[in-house]
Amino acid sequence: MSFDSHAETPGRGIFITFEGGDGAGKTTHIRFLAQHLREQGREVVCLREPGGTPIGERLRDVVLDPACAEMSDRAELFVYEAARAQIVAEVIAPALERGAVVLCDRFCDSTVAYQAFGRGLPRAFVEQANEFSTQGLVPDRTILMTTGERAQVGLERATRHHEADRMELAGLEFHERVMEGFRSLAQSESDRVRIVVSADRKSETSRMIFSELSDLFPWMGDDEVCGEDLFAPLDRARHEGRPR
Repeated sequence: MSFDSHAETPGRGIFITFEGGDGAGKTTHIRFLAQHLREQGREVVCLREPGGTPIGERLRDVVLDPACAEMSDRAELFVYEAARAQIVAEVIAPALERGAVVLCDRFCDSTVAYQAFGRGLPRAFVEQANEFSTQGLVPDRTILMTTGERAQVGLERATRHHEADRMELAGLEFHERVMEGFRSLAQSESDRVRIVVSADRKSETSRMIFSELSDLFPWMGDDEVCGEDLFAPLDRARHEGRPR
């Protein structure tokens, strides 16, 4: 089964992915976006990769476990693709077919950035593996979130409240290559991939995300609906210690 773009498939849901290095605040903004989509009457499915299914979560435990430090780069790629094949077949495809909005924290772009650019595996093969595992599914829009700083800053933010996982322990040079991969993807697929640099205020970051999605959801471009009051709670939440 393959999927065309949302514009060419009437009645199909909308698939939005969030990408970027660690510490850019993807989780916070996915939750905020989901909340307001639901308030507009949309069914929203929030997912993460790897994971999102019982099988995927077990594979996630393996691939991110620091105890699996000896995992080869090729094995790592196939673990990610196996988890992706499962989440597409079990969750994403059915949700899109019934018209839901699917928000996913990481998808194929992360595999290109981490396994092709970061690990140095052949990009053409990685892209073929992505296409096979997704049955040709491509996001309608990808929000690439970045801190606008070196990878070290994002890693420090990401591991502030937990021990580093196996990917976070891969080293600064690895993560710099990953960020190079994301920048390359954004440059080559600018219609789909939109860069959002995390601002000092979470409200400003969220406003930029909504702006990049306003062609898919016209109400996001309406100042009466998406005024300052809509985004203000994000800045109040900052005082509770949540990440940007």
